[in-house]
Amino acid sequence: MTGMLALKFWLEKHHPFLTAEDIEFFRPWLIEKMVGKDEHLLLAGSCCRELSFIVSGVFRLYCLADVKEANLHFFTENEFMADYGSFLHQLPARYSIQALENSRIVSFDYEILQEAYGRSKNWERFGRLMAQRFAGIFAERLEKFLFMDGMDRYRALMHENPRIFDRVPLYHLASYLGMERESLSRIRQRLSKG
Repeated sequence: MTGMLALKFWLEKHHPFLTAEDIEFFRPWLIEKMVGKDEHLLLAGSCCRELSFIVSGVFRLYCLADVKEANLHFFTENEFMADYGSFLHQLPARYSIQALENSRIVSFDYEILQEAYGRSKNWERFGRLMAQRFAGIFAERLEKFLFMDGMDRYRALMHENPRIFDRVPLYHLASYLGMERESLSRIRQRLSKG
């Protein structure tokens, strides 16, 4: 199945308010790309001009904090991905996006989405839902750091996305959970002993 077809099916399933005409509007502007493992889709400081739908693969959204990389989110199949603040306001990105495995995406640029908003209330609704989703991701992450310790954050990730542990290196997961790799290893050992 092509990436464009995968995106069409996903939109029809999850956003049934989009008409066939709405979806067809984007077809000429969609760009399908293969992204190699460790390749950057976006570097901090450049402008995020595209919203990408992941057909296959895993990406990390990260920033530099005190010369260390801090992972903020992992994007996987059937998710839209961007540095949303940069994309929304067309300003330099604060975050970088890197593929953690060979991946396939379908992208469209900011100007096309703006044109779609002008043509269809349905695309405006889609944009509002995307904004709510990205805001929800970061609100939930903030709450976990405010109200959970490392063990609880680990358990929450295991519950929400157990497959991520098979696809993302342990040091990236430790960074995402706000701990050193050794601390994550100790938590995993403690939990495996029951």
